[in-house]
Amino acid sequence: GEETFIFEGTELNIDQSCAVFITMNPGYAGRSELPDNLKALFRTVAMMVPDYAMIAEIMLYSSGFVNARPLSVKIVATYTLCSEQLSSQAHYDYGMRAVKSVLTAAANLKLKYPDTDEAILMLRSINDVNLPKFLGHDLPLFAGITSDLFPGITLPEPDYGILTDAI
Repeated sequence: GEETFIFEGTELNIDQSCAVFITMNPGYAGRSELPDNLKALFRTVAMMVPDYAMIAEIMLYSSGFVNARPLSVKIVATYTLCSEQLSSQAHYDYGMRAVKSVLTAAANLKLKYPDTDEAILMLRSINDVNLPKFLGHDLPLFAGITSDLFPGITLPEPDYGILTDAI
């Protein structure tokens, strides 16, 4: 192969141990398509949708959750049902980024409340991450989804005493 190439008037050495990869997710909000002339320079590789439940299960186990498998299925089911039942909004995200946010919140709650029922911690995490994003007319639908997935689980009222005193 070639040892050098000219880039914008500068001769550069080619390092055979280096490669350039471009990952595109064109259907995602805020992303744009790669121009055709640039696309022609790269080889296309097909990707599969990852198994969100398995990823969530492993991350929950690593955070100390004992019931990670059923809880991971509930996280994925929550987002699947949300994508089917809630209104379509540009700022609603039901992908891996949203799942990761719930997992991070759940891990933090597990650290702070290690002896609390894990279903309560998971429901609290799902609510804390998602409720601020939803429009008013979607809130009752979301409450229905979470009550179906977490039957009989009622969250304790949050204590806003310190916040209220500070305000």
